[in-house]
Amino acid sequence: MKRLFKSTIKMLLAGGFALSASAALAAECTPSKWGKDDQIGAANYVKPDQVMMAAKLIKKGETHPLGIVVDPNMPAFPPRKMMMQVVQPNQQYGRSLETDFGWPIVYNDDVTQLWWGTGPQIDGLGHLGEEGMYYNCNEGKEFAALTGLKKLGIHTIPPLVGRGVMIDMAKHNGVAVMDAGQGISSADIKAAASAQGVELRQGDVVLFHTGWTDGKLESDPKAWVSAEPGLTNEAAEYLASLNVMAVGADTWGVEAVPPVKGDKVFYGHVTLLKKNGIYILETMNTGRLAKEGVHEFMFVLGQARLQGAVQMIINPVAMW
Repeated sequence: MKRLFKSTIKMLLAGGFALSASAALAAECTPSKWGKDDQIGAANYVKPDQVMMAAKLIKKGETHPLGIVVDPNMPAFPPRKMMMQVVQPNQQYGRSLETDFGWPIVYNDDVTQLWWGTGPQIDGLGHLGEEGMYYNCNEGKEFAALTGLKKLGIHTIPPLVGRGVMIDMAKHNGVAVMDAGQGISSADIKAAASAQGVELRQGDVVLFHTGWTDGKLESDPKAWVSAEPGLTNEAAEYLASLNVMAVGADTWGVEAVPPVKGDKVFYGHVTLLKKNGIYILETMNTGRLAKEGVHEFMFVLGQARLQGAVQMIINPVAMW
């Protein structure tokens, strides 16, 4: 894992991740279309008419969890990890709590140390920026405190409710699992969407199925976390131009790793999060949707509202 961490960091630096502050970039920053004080970005699309429209997509009463099971031993982008203990407070050495509660109660609690950016997750707008600058011209040095974000925290995001669409890129490529580093361009998205009868609209949650997690996580976890198929930088620009609410995939980083020739690794995160306020959903459980050909559904996410958190483990629900 240490070797993976070093190689990943080297790759990120080579891809152009400079973290120094830039006065020039700050001067060129354009405020969000939702106003200079906005903190929720594309969540502004969640209006009563969008919720009512999405609710009409439920035809069969089917539900599906889009979050995979989070295993404490599952690999994650280094140095992220998770540790969990189940404990029985004040019940050591056979001690009974009956005198405290009036009946022979026993109970379990759990204690966990983890990175919220593990497994199925939402990237908040304070997660990734460029040259010290984040969404809506917020400088990291002004809002990113050790004790939590002062702006753009996960707790500010309202329930994300809207139309979800799934584009099956594995099927489009005629494979069960796409290759590591295989890019998904805007042309690929348009062709697959057209073939699968998918129309992308403003406010949509767009999920891509590549087969990566279903095909790799259990059988080859090291390979799963070391690379992935995914969006190109240009594809992220295309999706942003459609004014979608969120972009996700069944991969741990949504974008192609290693990046396609000429791309900056994870620069699509800058395009989506920083420049457009569009949320990113990682390690989504799209296998059933792909298997059953479900391309349109109601998407509902109410993440844990932890004050100042950057990311959050999630389990959105698809309903159709």
